Amino acid sequence: MEQKRTEQSLSTHQGLEEAYVKGKPKLMARLRAAGRSLEEAEDLVHEVYAETMERLVVLDGIRSLPAWINSLFTRRMIDLWRHDRVRAASGETDVAEETLREIISGAGFDPLEEFVRECMVDALNDALRALPDAQRRVVEAQVFGAKTFREIAEASGESIDTLKARKRYAVQNLSRALRHWVGK
Repeated sequence: MEQKRTEQSLSTHQGLEEAYVKGKPKLMARLRAAGRSLEEAEDLVHEVYAETMERLVVLDGIRSLPAWINSLFTRRMIDLWRHDRVRAASGETDVAEETLREIISGAGFDPLEEFVRECMVDALNDALRALPDAQRRVVEAQVFGAKTFREIAEASGESIDTLKARKRYAVQNLSRALRHWVGK
């Protein structure tokens, strides 16, 4: 009896390995198509297979292991999507990186060159000082203070929509200033 259980466990383990080798590229492609970074995609795929390994004993009764893994993976993707929606609704973002990307892409140049990067930091600081106070406070609170729109709204008593509009105008103004800087 014990030998039969060991053989089943071994065959389930081999089936899981086979499913991983065959299924990982498809799962990674689904996540990448959903806009996830390579690191996030790999993490989620590994989490799904690690959870599956933990349930190895239960897997003996499953007819189609790849289908079971796919359904677990789909549930995890839905959880991620819901989590992202909640974060966005609450105003939570990865502010510094996101804001700088918006500004840089709006200005239309490559920040990877060291000289450009150094000059851009100086120009960006000048442009920040030139922003209207309300816009500058929102950008500084998010970029330097790592605060969400919700936190800023609670501290200032202003609505989240007003703060988002101020940030949008600030990003446009900063992009315009950097485009002007590039033209010099």
